Amino acid sequence: MLVDAHCHLDFPDFTADRERVLARARAAGVERFVVPGTTRERWGEVLALGECQRIAVCLGLHPCFLDRHGDEDIEALEEALDANPGVVALGECGIDARFADSLEAQWRLFDAQVRLARRHNLPLVVHCVRANDQVTKRLRQLAPPAGGLIHAFAGSPEQAEAFRRLGFVVGLGGAVTHGRARRLQRAVAVLPDDGYVLETDSPDMPLAGHRGERNEPARVAEVCRVVAELRGQSFDRVAADSSATANRLFGST
Repeated sequence: MLVDAHCHLDFPDFTADRERVLARARAAGVERFVVPGTTRERWGEVLALGECQRIAVCLGLHPCFLDRHGDEDIEALEEALDANPGVVALGECGIDARFADSLEAQWRLFDAQVRLARRHNLPLVVHCVRANDQVTKRLRQLAPPAGGLIHAFAGSPEQAEAFRRLGFVVGLGGAVTHGRARRLQRAVAVLPDDGYVLETDSPDMPLAGHRGERNEPARVAEVCRVVAELRGQSFDRVAADSSATANRLFGST
């Protein structure tokens, strides 16, 4: 069994054929899906997916959508977490340093969500782009007790280990399939067996050979094959290890 530990099945990209997308994923051996929240306006769609068998959901405020977040959204997030005890994590939250002009606002939003995760004892799903060391430092300071997932990890072996020491695992997706991702591939090769999960970030983060195409959860099987090759392990071993870690982090269903 494979788990896609991060896929945006609520996005409009899947409105026309979501059931077919899920059927293709299941045919490829993907049996469980974790759907993060991105904006308050999308939480309803995310929660509705959580009513489906084998789909787990998270709620959060994504740093790349600051223009859609209001001052009252942190309070609304806490209310939503209180009202929906089946939510398995807080996220997607985090820092994207590509948007330097909004970094101060991103950090305020991130800090508030980490504190919410602490109060609710929930793992975090963290979007971290070009900010691994800074996010590690902040997580060390705020010490969320339930750890979480560093989604779409693209750092070094040392950065992965720093996150691991704080109780976080890293998400491996389309980036590992690209030949130019040598540093990331070195990190993948030395991760502990329980230090990673597999993901697609569908509809985004296309794999090598699929540029310009909509990504979808069935391709987590391709990610698994590449990770297995990098680690010198079998497909079945990587599938089993990554799924066990995803189920430990997000609970099993």
